[in-house]
Amino acid sequence: MIMKRLNTFVCCLFGLLLPCAAQTEVAPFRPGVTLEGVNYFLPKTIFEIVLTTEKTVTKPGEFAAYADRFLRRKDVPTEESTQWTIKNVSLLAYGVPDSSKAYTIQLKPKTSAPLVSLTDDGLLLGVNKQVLPEAIPALPKGAPAPKPVNGHDFMTREILTAGSTAKMAQLTAEEIYDLRESRNALIRGEADNMPKDGAQLKLMLDNIDQQITALESLFKGQTLTSTEILSFDFEPADDIDENGTKQMLCRFSHRLGLVDNDDLSGEPLWITIKPLGTFPESYEDEAVSKKKSKMEQGLFVNQPRRAQVNIVSAAQTLLTTEVPIAQIGTTEILSSVLFNKKMETRVTIHQQTGSVKEIE
Repeated sequence: MIMKRLNTFVCCLFGLLLPCAAQTEVAPFRPGVTLEGVNYFLPKTIFEIVLTTEKTVTKPGEFAAYADRFLRRKDVPTEESTQWTIKNVSLLAYGVPDSSKAYTIQLKPKTSAPLVSLTDDGLLLGVNKQVLPEAIPALPKGAPAPKPVNGHDFMTREILTAGSTAKMAQLTAEEIYDLRESRNALIRGEADNMPKDGAQLKLMLDNIDQQITALESLFKGQTLTSTEILSFDFEPADDIDENGTKQMLCRFSHRLGLVDNDDLSGEPLWITIKPLGTFPESYEDEAVSKKKSKMEQGLFVNQPRRAQVNIVSAAQTLLTTEVPIAQIGTTEILSSVLFNKKMETRVTIHQQTGSVKEIE
């Protein structure tokens, strides 16, 4: 086998210096038997499933046990908890080499072999032209939870030196009431040192609000929400019939997030794949068979089939989309006549499906 990479993406141009040209031959790749040629794969379709989720962590306050006693708050959390929620589901289809569809563009004397563009893992991208691989789109970015406030930063010296937690809670509650009164006095224009203008008033009110929020968090606790991006791969089967298929995609727990498929703490999410339209049935007669035997040395390409994909939970449909899937389609042949010395044909192949994108 002769293979040499010029750069990360494109394989070498073979046979350019040979003056005579015959038809280029393509044959199934057979390890240990195929000696000379450029090996390539056609792809199968893989789904990257992307879950955009919100993770909400609720933490109890240091003085939660005294919230009712000093602030008359009964609805404060007393234990830390985590809540996961799915906000959006998206699907990205991409191609990976299909080991059952490996072929060799054979190199023989007096044969003009084409320029073959391949990905690093051997997917065919183009013939007689340089084609660069398409980058897989980047995942959406998450958003971290805001920094938690620290009520201790606004405690007075008297609070910090109190002899017990109960006394600290009492003094903190008194400080909160004093701040509320100061805020109300500013709003009513009754404060001893009123600001000179509206901008200064806003600054003072914002400062007081910050102190109240921080100190109240010691009783009420804090709820911090982040956006988390979870992703994993799913491979559609290659034997999906006209009735489609339904499989468990993953399990999602509102307490733990994405969990293993055998973890019953998670609710199952299901994926259904149903081929669209009708696909012509394969048939051959004597004339077709003779013609096909002459084409067997041509370029193998995929003819994918489009399918409707749904992702659902027990309560709702999370995603409905249509995607071409290589492995539920067929494999076709472009005649080797297209690549002889009389016809310099340039072919571009879809990286995701292995189908013909363009013939020049």
